[in-house]
Amino acid sequence: MRRVGNRAFRAIDQSWKRPMTIHIGLIGGGNISDTHARAARQIPGVELAAIYGSNADNVARLCQKHGAKAYQDFDAFLKHRPLDVVIIGSPSGLHASHGIAAARSGLHVLTEKPIDISTKRADTLIEAAEQSAVKLGVIFQDRLKPGLRQVREWVCMGALGKVMLIDARVKWYRPPEYYANSRWRGTFALDGGGALMNQGVHTVDLILWLFGNVTRVQVSLRTALHAIEVEDMAVALLEFASGPLCTLQATTAAYPGYPRRLEITGSEGTVIIEDDCIVAADLRTSRSHAARSTSPNDEGAASHVVGDVRGHQAVFEDFIRAIEQNGTPACDGREGRRSVELIEAIYNAARTPDRLLNFASRG
Repeated sequence: MRRVGNRAFRAIDQSWKRPMTIHIGLIGGGNISDTHARAARQIPGVELAAIYGSNADNVARLCQKHGAKAYQDFDAFLKHRPLDVVIIGSPSGLHASHGIAAARSGLHVLTEKPIDISTKRADTLIEAAEQSAVKLGVIFQDRLKPGLRQVREWVCMGALGKVMLIDARVKWYRPPEYYANSRWRGTFALDGGGALMNQGVHTVDLILWLFGNVTRVQVSLRTALHAIEVEDMAVALLEFASGPLCTLQATTAAYPGYPRRLEITGSEGTVIIEDDCIVAADLRTSRSHAARSTSPNDEGAASHVVGDVRGHQAVFEDFIRAIEQNGTPACDGREGRRSVELIEAIYNAARTPDRLLNFASRG
């Protein structure tokens, strides 16, 4: 078995050459926009042109640090030229409105997860991008991580046999000030949910990408620790159309925070992923064990600040390639919609008397 550890992200196709400079504008002035700026500046032929945000001080600091023009007027930002792509890092509940305006201005749109906080809003953004003939992508960097791509290859080729059980755990921690110092985190209006919609959405996208659509959900949600409107703890049982049962746990109340863990059990083997690295792979057809990674704990486990920007850089490179080659991003708008649709179903199930829901995915 090929060892997959904490290797650098690799491009899917490195044969392409950028014919011209790509000018990028950032929407948002928070920590994630700093991550976007740092990632963009790692890519040859990419220029950070402008940054828009509602907090003038934050935007000014980002512009001084990364060399871009600051805007507090959104319309003026969209008219900045040259500008080719916007990367959205505003509160989740503003992703669609910001993206629609950018698309109608002829700009390609790459948004942080989730695509927005409801499928209705996601659909309006998808439609706007299609009508304006611009690319739309969602930042789900898991789809480009080497270890997770290897797992998908095994699943697709049947190396695990019949997949029966999936155990997905996001046991993270966020201190009280993470919510208290923010006007939007932990709110229904702008966060759309809690540990599932914000922190767990990456894992929801990952299991949908690996195993296909879910047809039945049963769930329990709680606000166990934090003074917020939404859940900080969720446990769901998911039934996939392809057969497997999945237990999904997501929380921001698990002190001090632990790396995300995914265990996949099939009739021909079991694979365990921790910190996005394969730490065990026992396959009947290739009896071997993956060496445990020496990488540091998952940054997201205890902090929302991203130190390693390689994941975002890989997404940006993939998105730019899709623009230049008229291809499809690793996660386009319709793919990005799927995780929101499933989380909506989970939230709807929590409101039913038996906390159970059957639903038909549009994915």
